[in-house]
Amino acid sequence: MLDKYSKILVTGFNGQLGYDCVRELKERGYNNVSGIDIKELDLTNEIAVMDYIIEFNPDVVMHNAAWTQVDKAELEPEKVKMINTLAPKYIAEACKIVGAKMVYISTDYVFDGLGNTPFEIDSPRTGLSVYGKTKSDGEDMVRNTIDEHFIVRISWVFGKNGNNFVKTMLKLASMGKNELNIVSDQIGSVTYTYDLSKLLCDMIETEKYGTYHATNEGFISWADFAEEIFKEKGLNIKINHISTNDYLKLVPQQAKRPLNSRMSKKSLDDAGFKRLPDWKDALKRYLKEIE
Repeated sequence: MLDKYSKILVTGFNGQLGYDCVRELKERGYNNVSGIDIKELDLTNEIAVMDYIIEFNPDVVMHNAAWTQVDKAELEPEKVKMINTLAPKYIAEACKIVGAKMVYISTDYVFDGLGNTPFEIDSPRTGLSVYGKTKSDGEDMVRNTIDEHFIVRISWVFGKNGNNFVKTMLKLASMGKNELNIVSDQIGSVTYTYDLSKLLCDMIETEKYGTYHATNEGFISWADFAEEIFKEKGLNIKINHISTNDYLKLVPQQAKRPLNSRMSKKSLDDAGFKRLPDWKDALKRYLKEIE
């Protein structure tokens, strides 16, 4: 079991989730938490990763760092593979040597987005993009290397420390935009990193290893999300609901996005973990946090 002396390493500290994981761990009284990012460790360097983790000798590694620029990933597939597939393998191998638990953050993009029913944790993974495929391969690297792992798939992320859809919408509003074209045929769930960090910390305090889906409750479109953001802020901005195909005509050269990003939470329920709060509740709290 973990205690306040347990050593916990968090990658991607400068990102939205890494930042909130470190904050939550410290709030829980863990004194030995190290949040690192690219400046501290090049995760694509196998020897460096091995040396760093063996020297730090953590009890848990929460691996949040990833290449998440979905469109740019199509242009640099080999680089993305290094970060999203091989880095998790190196970390998992090091975790196995030191006897650490590992958390690997994955994505709805591992699925093809077909149909309109929620994907289960064992649904076929036939991702449409370089990003989706490399994250799926990263999952396999972790699964095949270390038993003591939590693979957690999330989607549509927003948090205090970084850029996201909510901040983009507010920025467009501040620039005087009063009408926006937003995609309405991509359906999924948002993930507030503040809420997710609490669940991840709950997970590492158990031995309930496996694959999970963890997003805030409720299925919506990006257009629905935008409308709720502006409604909460009292902004009168017209949202035109457009299809992904129409959006691609306006902004070509995009990676393929899953139209259906619904994910089943059965795995959380079965393990006795509490689901994340409703998405509207999460958005309300987030807007207050960033004010």
